[in-house]
This record gives sequence, C-alpha cells and structure tokens, in this order.
Amino acid sequence: MKIVIVGGGAGGLELATKLGNTLGRKSKADVLLLDRNHSHIWKPLLHEVASGSLNADVDAVSYRAHAHKNHFRFKLGTLCGLDRAQKTLQLEALHDEEGEEILPAREESYDLLVMAIGSVSNDFGVAGIADHCIFLDSPDQARHFHRHLVNRFIRLNRDLREGDHERRLKVAIVGAGATGVELSAELFKAREWFATYGLNNIRSEHLQVSLIEAGPRILPALAERISDAARDELSKLGVNVRTETIVQRAEHQQLVTKDGENIDADLMVWAAGVKAPEFLTQLDGLETNRANQLLVSPTLQVKDTEDIFALGDCAGCPMKGPNGEDRWVPPRAQSAHQMASLVGDNILRLLDDKPLQPFVYKDRGSLISLSHYTAVGKLMGGLARGSLNVEGRIARMAYVSLYRMHQLALHGWTRTVLMTLTDKINLIIRPRLKLH
Repeated sequence: MKIVIVGGGAGGLELATKLGNTLGRKSKADVLLLDRNHSHIWKPLLHEVASGSLNADVDAVSYRAHAHKNHFRFKLGTLCGLDRAQKTLQLEALHDEEGEEILPAREESYDLLVMAIGSVSNDFGVAGIADHCIFLDSPDQARHFHRHLVNRFIRLNRDLREGDHERRLKVAIVGAGATGVELSAELFKAREWFATYGLNNIRSEHLQVSLIEAGPRILPALAERISDAARDELSKLGVNVRTETIVQRAEHQQLVTKDGENIDADLMVWAAGVKAPEFLTQLDGLETNRANQLLVSPTLQVKDTEDIFALGDCAGCPMKGPNGEDRWVPPRAQSAHQMASLVGDNILRLLDDKPLQPFVYKDRGSLISLSHYTAVGKLMGGLARGSLNVEGRIARMAYVSLYRMHQLALHGWTRTVLMTLTDKINLIIRPRLKLH
C-alpha cells in the first residue's frame, strides 16, 4: 500500500507524521510526502518571518530529517497533473535559481492519495495586484518582503541622517483579517528593534502603516467588541486603519481606491483573501467550487472517488453555520489540523475494512496576536458554554499555545518541551530580530 500526501503544510505534515508512526513504522504502508519546498514553517507565523521576528532558516522543520525520524519518505515535487485511471501523479521538472535542471519531469504512483495543497492569495482580479503587491503565501515570499523591509529601513536611516527629515517608510497592507492585522503590529515591533540595533535615526513617526479593509470593520470573524479593541490597539501603535475602502487597482508604489484616491506606499502587501490553486480545477475531472477547492464528501474523500482524500485549505467541505445556513469549512490552521486527524483515522479504518467517520468541524475560536504588545480573540468550548472573549496576557498565552499544539502533533511531548525551553534560551542569546 502506497499512500502519497501532496503538500507539507500544517495538515499534510501532521498527517504524514501520524501515518508514518502508525503504518510506516510497522511496514504496513509506504507513506510518501511531496512538497515543492525543502522545509516547513507553520503558515500562521509567516507574518513573523516577514517582519524578521522569526528566523525561518532556524525555526523551519526539515522535511527530509523529519521524515527520517517519523518513518515516512519525502520527495521534492510540484504537482501538475493527475491520471485517476492509472493512479499516477505528474510532477513538474525541478530547476535551480540558474535554471539548471535538478530533477526531470516525472510520474509518481499511488494507491491512496491525499491532497493537502493549501491555498494562495486571492487577488479577486484586481488590476496590478500580482505585479506590484507582495503576497505572504510561502516562506520565500515572506523572506522576499523581509529583504525589502531591511533595505528600506537602512535607506530611511541614511536619508534621515543626511537631513531629509520628511522621509517616511510607507507600508500599505490590503486586507484586515488575521494576517493583515498581525503584520501591521509586527512592523512596529520591527522598527523598535531596528532602532535598537543601530538604525537610531528612525523614530515611531517615520514608519507609516496603512491597513486597508473593504468591509465595515477589521477582523470580521471576531465579535465586534474584540474587533474594536484590536482597532484601538493598532491606532495606538500608529497604524492608519481604513475601513470601507475598496482598492480598484495597484500601480508602482501606489494603490488607487474606488473613490479615486491614491495611497502611496514603498511596500504593498495583499492579504485580502485566499483561494485554492487554479490547477486543481484541471485535475482529471475532479469537481471544484468557486474558490477552486476540491469538493469532498463528509468522510473527506474527494467527490465521486474512493482513493483520493482532500484536507485543509484546498478541501471544499460544506457545513452548517450557527443559524443553519450553508457554509464552507473556513480555510484556517485549526481546520487543517482537525481534517488531518480525521483523514488519518479514516485511512486506518479503510485499511481495516471499517466504516469511515464523517468530519465535524469544531470551531475553537480565533486568536490574533498584535506582536508582543497584546493579543485578542475568542475561545469556544472548553470551560464555558458558547464563546469567551479574551484579551491581553491570557489571549497571548492562548495564541502561543496554538503553535505548541502543532509542534506537539509533529514532535511529541518530549521534543516539544525541549523546543519550548530552547526558544526561551534563544530570546537571551540570539538577536530579537533577523537583521539581514
């Protein structure tokens, strides 16, 4: 039995780890993980990679090393085609930065296939976004933003030192969901550390961050009181929060709104929505929804198949909202975690000829970190019936615990405790910001 998992994000890597330690360890199945990258960073932390408060080169999980420890195999590969009849995947040729071929185009067979592709930013067809804005879909894109940020801060410090006191670093972030709000706060923390580490001409007023949201308020997934509290905290930091502002097009260092206003920016980030990759709509007749997600049955098997599962952001799984309305399971890390757990259980059940279980999404709430300043959010279930709004230190501790839970799924208790202690030590011995 060969089980192939495409995509090493939060859900895909957790699933590969689980199946490797249950099936691969006992040689009951050959578990193979495919991903286009060499290492894994938990996607909700990409805004920290972008600001420099998280060093992806140090904190990433190496797929090959993790596969070796957890009894599955890993291969570099980018999916480009599927033959359901022959049960084969087509993988693109892999090239290095100079264009030299590392691996040729090739095929990979499977008995069971799990699609855990994840999502990409949705520009909604807005003109100029793909050409002029930076997305934060991958570690490479986050590093790209960070390099630009470092260079801009150095240039700003030089200009201020040479007497150009009107100079400002302007950053525009479109989309006031979790990524946009968290990145806004992280940028001000980054400015503080850059000033600490030698760029001492830069003051708080020299960084201008505009957070642009088309809707009436930021963080629409949270209660209005929590949304308002987050907006107040951002305003105190100096973020210019602009709601009910629709971006019509992007140009070089400039956004143009529907009302004809020009918003100048040295750096522009698009964080206004996500969708599954376009190529999923062309995979051998697999049915997708408007967000390019693969439609799945309650057991998370792709519609009209028995040997293909889908989980995470690329899975279109219907659910009922709080008022009985039809909705999709939201593309969030907790969704991928819950789906990975069920797909793992259902694969074990499938191999034991037991009936498969349906997926039931359990909303554990939402938590938003405003860097080290504070955190806000909503917890659901647990000690209280319904929901519990949280802010400040409690919310910050709960936010950090989400990442620890992901580490726990990958590494187990002992290694997670050691990694937590290592992180505490590194706060003392390592710079608090990646400066290059």
